[in-house]
Amino acid sequence: MTVTPRELNRATLVRQLLLTRVPAQGPDAVAETVRRVVALQAQHVASPYVALWNRVDDLDPADVDAAFVKGRLVRSTLLRITLHTVHAADHRPFRAAMQPTLRGARLNDRRFTSTGFTAERADALVPGLLEYLGEPHGGPEVEAWIEERHPGHGRIAWWALRHYGPFVHAPRDAPWSFGPRAWWLPAPGHDGELDPDAALPGLVRRYLEGFGPATVADLWQFLMVHRPRVRAALAALGDEVEVLEGPDGAVLLDVVGAPRPAEETPAPPRLLGMWEQVLLAYADRGRVVPEAYRKEVTRVNGDVLPAILVDGYVAGVWRTVDGPDGDPRVEVHAFEPLTDDVWSALAAEAASLLTMLADRDPHPYRRYDRWWERLPEPAQRQLLPE
Repeated sequence: MTVTPRELNRATLVRQLLLTRVPAQGPDAVAETVRRVVALQAQHVASPYVALWNRVDDLDPADVDAAFVKGRLVRSTLLRITLHTVHAADHRPFRAAMQPTLRGARLNDRRFTSTGFTAERADALVPGLLEYLGEPHGGPEVEAWIEERHPGHGRIAWWALRHYGPFVHAPRDAPWSFGPRAWWLPAPGHDGELDPDAALPGLVRRYLEGFGPATVADLWQFLMVHRPRVRAALAALGDEVEVLEGPDGAVLLDVVGAPRPAEETPAPPRLLGMWEQVLLAYADRGRVVPEAYRKEVTRVNGDVLPAILVDGYVAGVWRTVDGPDGDPRVEVHAFEPLTDDVWSALAAEAASLLTMLADRDPHPYRRYDRWWERLPEPAQRQLLPE
């Protein structure tokens, strides 16, 4: 069976809940929504909220707050060694599967090895840190705690441990549960370590459920796990995974029975947040981002701008600005001409988004406005809602 490029696009959108918003009321339902889409990019504190607003009908951001406070959702370094929000029950197996990557990236880094501090000494700190973090503490306090025991090594030891150790961010600050200064808690279910190779097949299956069909290269891109480990995990899944043919003869893998809508399935416009995961989940980002626009959306330093989806594909970027009357508006910078119907749909999305942002932060991504000065002249630009 051959899967077309548009069928791949629609498969991603349906599994990522970007074709139709789902009903979700309360922190438990919000947490289950995150579980359905595997994880949410969380480099920016507002982005998990914007991602959930795109996926949940009439999202109440207070439900997201409550999910973090009640420990239903957690935020930590995971996939691609970047910050993600995941369901609390997923954190332990996901971290185990990622542990060789997380641990190797920090303990083999020259910034760590050049200090003379060893992996064994770092590991030996974990039991004491878990006890110390029975109450949340900020990074400087944790560094001071380590410094008392290993003078001159507090900063570098915590730099490594906070990425690969059993620790998560503690929710503390308005408006988005986490502020610029991280506080820390023990990870949920941190007693005992799971075997990384035994945990990886589960994570690979979850990726295929949430983002498939996909190639081995896509899996590597999303996880940053060495390909031999990925191939071994796929072999362990056996008949749970089927092989499909993709565009240009690409070998695609998918979970048997997973949804793949027809390519003519309508895809409504969406206003994606910064570092939206569907823009980062594949080695070939053309599944969602046309090649002509890739460098405009992903900037030279890796910043991934808030983007608009039109018919399932990126067609521009957006930011919030103060309108002529002083009220916040969504400014859309379209890379191609859009129809009146699309503009009307985007205006409705913008009004909904601004309502969600109003009591939080009307301009969550303002610090990245500098990129707008470097964008090409738009095909169209509008302030929404008009």
